[in-house]
Amino acid sequence: MTIKKIESKASALRSQTALPVIVAPMFLVSNPDMVLAACKQGVIGSFPALNQRTSKGLEQWLQTMNNSLQAMKTAEPDKTIAPYAVNLIVHKTNPRLQADLDLCVQYKVPIIITSLGAVSTLVDKVHSYGGIVLHDVTNVKHAKKAQQAGVDGLIAVAAGAGGHAGTINPVALVSEIRQFFDGIVVLAGCLSNGKDILSAEAMGADFAYMGTRFINTTESSADPDYKKMICDSTSSDIIYTSAVTGVPANFLRQSVEKAGFNMKKTDKDTKPGQLKSLSSEAKAWKTVWSAGQGVSNIENIPTVTELIEALKKEYGTAQRNILEKINRHPSPP
Repeated sequence: MTIKKIESKASALRSQTALPVIVAPMFLVSNPDMVLAACKQGVIGSFPALNQRTSKGLEQWLQTMNNSLQAMKTAEPDKTIAPYAVNLIVHKTNPRLQADLDLCVQYKVPIIITSLGAVSTLVDKVHSYGGIVLHDVTNVKHAKKAQQAGVDGLIAVAAGAGGHAGTINPVALVSEIRQFFDGIVVLAGCLSNGKDILSAEAMGADFAYMGTRFINTTESSADPDYKKMICDSTSSDIIYTSAVTGVPANFLRQSVEKAGFNMKKTDKDTKPGQLKSLSSEAKAWKTVWSAGQGVSNIENIPTVTELIEALKKEYGTAQRNILEKINRHPSPP
């Protein structure tokens, strides 16, 4: 592994941010207002292309993002304004992939986050205008496939993350990926505060990936009852099941019960089969709410700006505390 390459790729992106955080793209939750608020505070924001019902609607969002970010940079040239990302589902069930990708290329979206498939031709198109590609992975097998496709970074979706999470402990997953991958590594799973961000870096990741924590912001499109449920939940309320969409994912127990699922029925009794169509999945995410195990640390609903300011303070405090411990207990000679 070439450390110099790691530092080069990660540092280039890190220099464009005030905090090593990417706000995860959340289906039916993320929107331009939320993303712009994050970018203005120096944190990478993102949204799924499919949060707009049509490619024409996506184009309007991309125009809004580019124009608004340029206006921010002009108004405050000395401030760190972070880039944004768009999530593309690279799967045969997504008939809009090519049209949405073409728009991302046209509007030169800085970061593309790909899910459910790593394709070299897509990576090449994003690289053609200087963009970078980050890809979701839950295990080493998929990470190596994404590496072969030429992606710039891997998002290690570890156990406890919201949505279609993996089952591998974050310490093990990041360590295994770092054994062969010298690009950007982003860690997802139970990250809710500044200490968690620093912990992700200590494990070998370059960025922390936060989704559930940003559901509970005033700008997010989540239902108010969804946000309240997150405040009222703990990690024991998160259920990892394939019963909702046919693919294992983490959901809030209360919403699963409310939707009428038989809680006594195990996944062995379900028929996961293949990935469901996007239209069916959209209904599932709308009526059954996803969240990660980090809900235990979420008790309020601040604005994106207030949340990021708090994260920055917590991150700084965590750094100072670690330095104090290192000074008290220096490494043995």
